[in-house]
Amino acid sequence: MSNVLEVVLRSLEYGSIYAFAAFGIILIYRTSYTTNFAQGVIGMFNTYVVAKFMVDSGANIWVATIVGIASAILMGIIIDLVVMRNSKKVGAVGKQIITLGILMIITGITPMVFGVYPFTLPRFIPAGFADILGATISFNALFNIFLTFIVMLIMLYILMKTKIGLAIRATASNEPTARLMGIPTKTVTMLSWATAAALSLLAGVMAAPFGTVTITFMNDVQISAFMALVFGGFSTFHGPVVAAFLISIFTNLLQVYLPSGLGTVWGKPIVYLLILIFLVFKPQGLFGKKVVKKV
Repeated sequence: MSNVLEVVLRSLEYGSIYAFAAFGIILIYRTSYTTNFAQGVIGMFNTYVVAKFMVDSGANIWVATIVGIASAILMGIIIDLVVMRNSKKVGAVGKQIITLGILMIITGITPMVFGVYPFTLPRFIPAGFADILGATISFNALFNIFLTFIVMLIMLYILMKTKIGLAIRATASNEPTARLMGIPTKTVTMLSWATAAALSLLAGVMAAPFGTVTITFMNDVQISAFMALVFGGFSTFHGPVVAAFLISIFTNLLQVYLPSGLGTVWGKPIVYLLILIFLVFKPQGLFGKKVVKKV
């Protein structure tokens, strides 16, 4: 039982990374009406900023992460002001292609700015383990899980209990009507891009210690985040976050407990196959709502 609990706890750490990325994507989708394929590379670029700042200044990971968040927010604002705001007349598919263009641009300029050699990032808490009902988990993993839940609760509170959240929900519901009601929808979308970029940076900083910082290290996070959106549904803010944790838990359970080492190869594909089967019966996703149009 303790082994299963240990796998679940470790999965919550991976799920936290996917949840940050997924929430950023759904935030942009609900307010800007576009699927942001550049979410992963935005996090990748700003994780490079964190690593480069640490190397050049000798700062610790905490200070460097604050610098990275500022850089990510600035990047999100620039993307919205320079690119997305000037593509209001572009259709949904056109906007998706634009985000693919942003992905290619960021991927191309990253080695030009930071070089071709990978960086490494330390954990927020470098050492120490906790024992929970016989399961062992690192203090850093507990911190990552705790940070994710706190940030998500803050986001939920802002969305449900504040005027800013009301403006975001109104824009997500019907942007033209929200604009006619006096809601500054342009500011809302800019805030969404800035927030999504910061969340992507947090996902990158949490994922980097598992390997090295390269131009492709966020690819798996991006794919898993999109799967969480599809599984959780595009009509709620919380659905993709819950789905991100579920995908991580079931993937790790299969990777550990499938016989003869099959889990390492087939764990994630089996989870994706199960999601596709689920979507056949519930196309709107786990928390999605069926839209009924009246004529």
